[in-house]
Amino acid sequence: MRTDSSPGTLPAREHLPAGDAGTPVLDVVIPVYNEEKDLQPCVLRLHDHLKRTFPYAFRITIADNASTDTTPRVASRLEAELPAVRSFRLEQKGRGRALRTVWSASDAPILAYMDVDLSTDLNALLPLVAPLISGHSDLAIGSRLARSSRVVRGTKREFISRSYNLILRGSLHARFSDAQCGFKAIRRDVAQILLPMVEDTGWFFDTEMLVLAERAGLRIHEVPVDWVDDPDSTVHIVKTATDDLKGVWRVGKALASGCLPLDRLARPFGDDPRDREIEDVPGGLARQLVGFCVVGGLSTLFYLLLYSGFRVFTGSQLANALALLVSAVANTAANRRLTFGVRGRSGAVRHQAQGLVVFGIGLALTSGSLAALNAAGSDPAHSTELAVLIAANLAATVLRFLLFRAWVFPDRRDDTGPAVLAPQPPLSYGPLPLRTPHPTYDTDRFRAGEAADGNWRDATLQLQPVRPHETESREYR
Repeated sequence: MRTDSSPGTLPAREHLPAGDAGTPVLDVVIPVYNEEKDLQPCVLRLHDHLKRTFPYAFRITIADNASTDTTPRVASRLEAELPAVRSFRLEQKGRGRALRTVWSASDAPILAYMDVDLSTDLNALLPLVAPLISGHSDLAIGSRLARSSRVVRGTKREFISRSYNLILRGSLHARFSDAQCGFKAIRRDVAQILLPMVEDTGWFFDTEMLVLAERAGLRIHEVPVDWVDDPDSTVHIVKTATDDLKGVWRVGKALASGCLPLDRLARPFGDDPRDREIEDVPGGLARQLVGFCVVGGLSTLFYLLLYSGFRVFTGSQLANALALLVSAVANTAANRRLTFGVRGRSGAVRHQAQGLVVFGIGLALTSGSLAALNAAGSDPAHSTELAVLIAANLAATVLRFLLFRAWVFPDRRDDTGPAVLAPQPPLSYGPLPLRTPHPTYDTDRFRAGEAADGNWRDATLQLQPVRPHETESREYR
């Protein structure tokens, strides 16, 4: 079931159009805390690199996390000397808080950040943001763990980084390779809806943002980077690791409970063959069959294990009913998310109720089979019972798929015909509309932080490849 046409979804990704100059295409944020020594050479080097190599207008924003040394004065001096540099002062620490605050206030369609030590080779910056400008991807991250990356760092940090990413893959089923690399970018229209869902304000901010984006089906582009670790890093490894593990537990619980409206981040994926209307071919049927078979196989195994366990304590009919009930609830939830692509809690209770009706049909088939078996013989063997139940479940499975597809999770259809995505307004050679969250979306429940509430706004941007020093506005929004 496609959910792309719901009111809160994002528009289709498009290449950012060329137009009048004025608004920077890229806003690179550098979060700093007590970096009076490294800030100026970092900003000068980054500014020179962007001025020479980046074909669009850009901005560099220094996000000061309540520094207690002369970092604010250095930032102010750089802002006064370089027209493409802005400084922003926060009175509270936290890299996540700094990124969310600046990204929420920025008017640039592409938002990025990098660490002040510039551990990443700057030649990776354009490959990082190019897929976002072209409309290919929603987020982009630098990866130190890609095969073609070249990394120089100590054994301890290498071990911690790889262990952390293994934890993410095992606990949150993350597929991106490097969550903690300080080199990331995001499209602003995605950030408008995604950032209010991200609760962390510290180092776990990156991971939480990526996990939610991936679970919502957004496209994350990975760029292999050359990385030289900073031996003078002030990151407290033990405290950061502890906070990260707490974050993994919190996000895992939120995803398991389904309390995050990730369906608001759904978007059509451009020229997706699944979005086309083709005669005599039901949309998504092959994919749904594969997903249903996988879920069905696992559900059948789960059911048989439950039946064998319940059979020790009770009769065959009651054991069958209990095992089928538990496995049916799990089967409906898994098919809802994995086979038919329904996200969020909207309609979940109704879907489970309809799934229980389908369960009743399956119960009638399997119970009838057991009754027939018991009538044929007074004490059938346990292996015979299992064989009969497997055959009955195969018949019930075919009926279950048909009912799920036609009744429980039907394709969305309009009044005139098959389900098709509403066309999005063309963006080439014109303004780029950036959509705000749906009016009924309560961002407060996600504790988005001081900057997220009230800062989302509509914007129409017109962009042109220019040199930033020629047209850059002094106003920082």
